[in-house]
Amino acid sequence: MATVVAQAHFIVGLRTGVANNLCFFDEQTVVFPSGNNCVCYNTVQRCQRFIPGSEKSQHMRALAISANRRYLAVSESGERATITVFDLQHEQGRKRKVLTAGDMLVQEFVCMAFSPDSKYLIGQTGGPDWMLIFWLWEKQKILASVKTSSSNYPVTQVSFNPYNNMQVCVSGTGVLKLFRYSEGALKQSSFSKVETITLLCHTWMSEERVIAGTDSGRLLVFESGDLRREISTTSKTVQEHSDRSKAFLSHSVSRITAIQPYSKGFVCSMGPGTVCLFEKIEEDSYRKRREIQIPPDKYSNGVTPAECQEIDTMCISPAGETLAISTENGQLYSISLSSVDMNKEEQLHFEFMSQSFHSKSITGLSICIRKPLVATSSLDHSVRIWNYETKVLELYKEFQEEVYSVALHPTGLFLLVGFSNQLSLMNLVIDDIRAFKEFNVRGCRECAFSHGGHMFAAVSGNVIHLYSVTSFENILNLKAHSGKVRGIEWSLDDSRLVSCGMDGAVYEWNTQTGKRESESVLKSCSYTDVAFSSDCKTILAVGTDNTLQEIQDCQILREVPADEVANTALAVSHSGRVVFTGTSRGTIRAIKYPLPIQKEWIMYQAHCGPVTKVMITFDEQFLLTVSEDGCLFIWKIIDKEGRGLKSNRQITHTDEILVTKSDLEERTQTMLELKMHLEEMQMENEYQLRLKDMSYNEKIKELSDKFIQQIESLKTTQQVMKTEMEKQERESKLIVEHERYKDLQHKFLKMQDDYEKQLKSTEESKTQALEHLTQQYEAKLLEKTQLLAQEDAQQQIHEFKEFIKQVEEDEERKIHDIQIKYEKKLHTEKETNTNLKGETGIMTQKFYSLQRQIDDRNTDINKLKQERQRQLGLIRSLEGDIEDLKRQIVGHEKTNQDKDKTIADLKRKNQELEKLKFVLDCQLNELKKQMEPQQENISVMKERVHQLEEELVHIDKSNTQLNLTISDLRLKLRARDKEMHKEMQKVKDLETHLQRLKSDLHNSAGFIQEPKKLKESVQMMYARYVPHSNGVSGLYLLEAFCQQRDQLERTVNNLKMKLAKSAEEHEKVYVKIMKENVTLITEINELRKELHVVRTQVKDYKGQLSTFKKSNKLRPNSEEPKQEDLYRDKLRLSGHHDEQQVLNAQNV
Repeated sequence: MATVVAQAHFIVGLRTGVANNLCFFDEQTVVFPSGNNCVCYNTVQRCQRFIPGSEKSQHMRALAISANRRYLAVSESGERATITVFDLQHEQGRKRKVLTAGDMLVQEFVCMAFSPDSKYLIGQTGGPDWMLIFWLWEKQKILASVKTSSSNYPVTQVSFNPYNNMQVCVSGTGVLKLFRYSEGALKQSSFSKVETITLLCHTWMSEERVIAGTDSGRLLVFESGDLRREISTTSKTVQEHSDRSKAFLSHSVSRITAIQPYSKGFVCSMGPGTVCLFEKIEEDSYRKRREIQIPPDKYSNGVTPAECQEIDTMCISPAGETLAISTENGQLYSISLSSVDMNKEEQLHFEFMSQSFHSKSITGLSICIRKPLVATSSLDHSVRIWNYETKVLELYKEFQEEVYSVALHPTGLFLLVGFSNQLSLMNLVIDDIRAFKEFNVRGCRECAFSHGGHMFAAVSGNVIHLYSVTSFENILNLKAHSGKVRGIEWSLDDSRLVSCGMDGAVYEWNTQTGKRESESVLKSCSYTDVAFSSDCKTILAVGTDNTLQEIQDCQILREVPADEVANTALAVSHSGRVVFTGTSRGTIRAIKYPLPIQKEWIMYQAHCGPVTKVMITFDEQFLLTVSEDGCLFIWKIIDKEGRGLKSNRQITHTDEILVTKSDLEERTQTMLELKMHLEEMQMENEYQLRLKDMSYNEKIKELSDKFIQQIESLKTTQQVMKTEMEKQERESKLIVEHERYKDLQHKFLKMQDDYEKQLKSTEESKTQALEHLTQQYEAKLLEKTQLLAQEDAQQQIHEFKEFIKQVEEDEERKIHDIQIKYEKKLHTEKETNTNLKGETGIMTQKFYSLQRQIDDRNTDINKLKQERQRQLGLIRSLEGDIEDLKRQIVGHEKTNQDKDKTIADLKRKNQELEKLKFVLDCQLNELKKQMEPQQENISVMKERVHQLEEELVHIDKSNTQLNLTISDLRLKLRARDKEMHKEMQKVKDLETHLQRLKSDLHNSAGFIQEPKKLKESVQMMYARYVPHSNGVSGLYLLEAFCQQRDQLERTVNNLKMKLAKSAEEHEKVYVKIMKENVTLITEINELRKELHVVRTQVKDYKGQLSTFKKSNKLRPNSEEPKQEDLYRDKLRLSGHHDEQQVLNAQNV
């Protein structure tokens, strides 16, 4: 057995042809089939865990996840079809139960579903029986089975009623049936007539309602199994498809292949690349609201548009936040449903859930040394560059034709791509793959760079071509194979090349001479891959004879039989401990090296198709495998203790990339333009917002002031009316009877209450109207501020003014109507009151006085109560403050004691520092006296440098002026060149004119014996060649042109003289500056030497100071420092001062 094992690390790709091949485990994790595994992919952490398929399965047919998101059911076909239920909450995806059809011979289950309580499972078998089996899966017990359809009407989906565990729906071509489990059997409860309709999918919307999608793009609503109506799939609010997808859709039908319910309605696919959201309007009606489309591939050239993929499966996360889809081309997309609600006007597009995958068989695999990159080529016309450490798609390029092979240069900067008609050498730039050299190698199925990167080998049929990477010359052509070459590999020193072919031959070539060094021919075997051993002494090969062979010196040393499964590819570890092989069933085998005699290996479930390539990275950390299923599998190579292998090679990865100069300049230019544009937009937006804020604030103030004035005017009019009424009541005479006093008083009180209620209601309505208007205007203000960036500001102001005018007019009309209404009421009441006021005058006065007294008392009582509550609150707050202050006092006392101690210590230190200060002041005065002459030198040097800078500025100005004159002269020279070209063209035209005249003269000479014809030909020549314009103007133009040319030549000569003089002056100034620079450099070098000496002195002084401090600590009670110590401090400070002066001079 191998001591080295492979651990599944990451897989890139999606297995198509599996029903319901995408489902959510939680908000961040999705489950999908890839290769012969089910992958649980965490989209946030970008990690995967694997649930391997069974060894004997022939095909994975369907997936189903339980309602509680714990169990996953996987349907696999074979001699006896099985359904395996896994526990997803277990780390390794523990296998719970394996379900079969019992005594029935079933080859496959085409679809499955769990019950809402996750206790039951239904499975639909394939044709010709089409049996629906009902399990109590935890006990592996079949409860019931029923035939759902005939061979002419296949079933596509089964599902449980989410509101009833015992009800099941089955849909397919001409089939929509409801079954209910009762009394140990599945009984059909509906008989809908849909024989002519092909139903592709369905979903439950309520306990009785099912919505189904058809192959013709219809959405049908079934109630209790009966067809009720059809939902319209057109909407004016939804945006149209792009022109690119319209061209594709004109040849296809909008099939509804998937449908899912969500919180606001349901989601369904509507033709290739489109998903529609339907919202529930009423109890039984739905309206199409939005469309979400698969985005066009930015790398695609339009051969197979990505947005025209048909959608296979849709699923929604448990919280209803994310919608994920899988397509027929093996791609995974997702979108946040919250963004759908936010972006109501924009066209919505899906995003890749992880990255773009291959959709067809992978034909080529290659790695490089200097970067963690792997290149893959596929029959889907694409080449992809992956980073196997970060698990990210770095580059992607789609071509017009199928790609047969690929090879990465060891530096990771170049790429070989083999097509049917040529071989292209390409550059890997920062964001693209660009071809720059093409070779005439047709049908290149294999190609490989040498380890040194100076050569590459390319296979065309049975010939191997060797090319030089530097000169692109064809160095050698290796011809010996009689069949197609299927595998090649370079030795580590690039001196040898091994090849194998379908003719059963394995040849070892010398790459310098082109001769064969060894050969092994086994005609009964067709070899598929070959490799050198780790020491390059032996050759390993696999082929159709189901064995792994080790060849040395033209002899087969060892053979490892592989049962009935053929090996299709192999890779040898660089340490020579293990050999990995890929088989035709998609499994990977790890075989110990040296090869064992018996059949000993470790087998891993990897792909669902034959493995095409196997490679090990140069640091021996990863194993890479690709297959015809379009998946790239990344394995970690570890020992049995779980540790990574220690490689003898020390490989350092580089980060360099290729960038063309034009791309770099274009990017920098666009970045500068965008920055400038962004700054301009920010300034403009800020200015516009300020203006709008100011204008709107002023308008709001004006409106609020106006309304306040109107309210105050109404209040004043009300007060005036009250005072007038009181005056009239006082002035009126009292003629009443005492017996009617009580009745009148009662009526008066009642009327007064009514008036007060009316007044209060009017005031409340006014305040409410004012508040409503303010809220309305604030909301309008917020809306207008949000729309400022999109709409024209002047149009908004004009609309806002018109709106304000309309509101003001409406409010004035309302106020005027209210005034008229209440004036009428007051007039009628005045007339009635004048008859009664006289009788109640005296009593009203008494009543008013008593009422005022009562009101005053009530107000005094309320004031006293409020004052009492305020005082009680103050007392409570003061008590709390007292307790806090007590705690603070206790804390302050403790801190004061600590501070007293620290103050005493600081006083002692202060006394010592004052003594040192006196000594340092003396030394400082002496050092200042020494600094003055050096500062004068520094100031002189600064002035000199300033003068030199001014001269440089003057020279720069003169240079710029000369550049301008040179540019003017160049423009003039260009104009002269253009004129010269025009004159040359005229000369050419005249020459052609002359040739025609000569030919006409030659023709007319033939008519010399015929005078009439000769005359006619001469007249015709005169009319054709003799111009009718005046000759004076031509001479005038020629003279003007000569004068202008002379003047331009004079100006050019003058400018040349000026340019020569300025160049001489510039050279003199430059020589002067260089001499001064040399003197300055010598002075700087001398100062650096002085600085080095001073720094050594400073180090000595610091050592003396440390010894001095130690001696002071040993003698704490000694008297003042001795004269010797003071002298040392003085030397130290002087040394430090000298060092600072040298540094300043150096900086200058």
